[in-house]
Amino acid sequence: MSDSVQLIQRYYDAFNRGDWDAMLDCLDPEVAHDLNQGPRETGRDAFRQFLARMDRSYVERLEDVVLMPTADGRRVAAEYVVHGEYRITDEGLPPAKGQRYVLPGGAFFEVANGRITRVTNYYNLEEWLRQVAQA
Repeated sequence: MSDSVQLIQRYYDAFNRGDWDAMLDCLDPEVAHDLNQGPRETGRDAFRQFLARMDRSYVERLEDVVLMPTADGRRVAAEYVVHGEYRITDEGLPPAKGQRYVLPGGAFFEVANGRITRVTNYYNLEEWLRQVAQA
């Protein structure tokens, strides 16, 4: 169990440093990535492209991260608060002009052989849109 928690903690520490290579190193080559209110993408290359898009449009830091593993360590849930800035307009979303936002989020992970095999992210898109519109 603690190995899985340490793996997910490394993943989030890398995220907060903006170290995409270290994040990718935590992932299985065939990782399943379930986007919030979006499709499932498969593989490290797809995840790398996702990170590049996110890096272009957003600056985010996750705070108050709480990790909750199952007894066998095969799954880990995470809860956190996203502190972000919307820098460059992301396709299909409102225009970006440096709006700041703070909202809770969560993720579910599956772990096997020392790597993350699934990442499923959730946050309240309507709340994010509200904050961006008011900023």
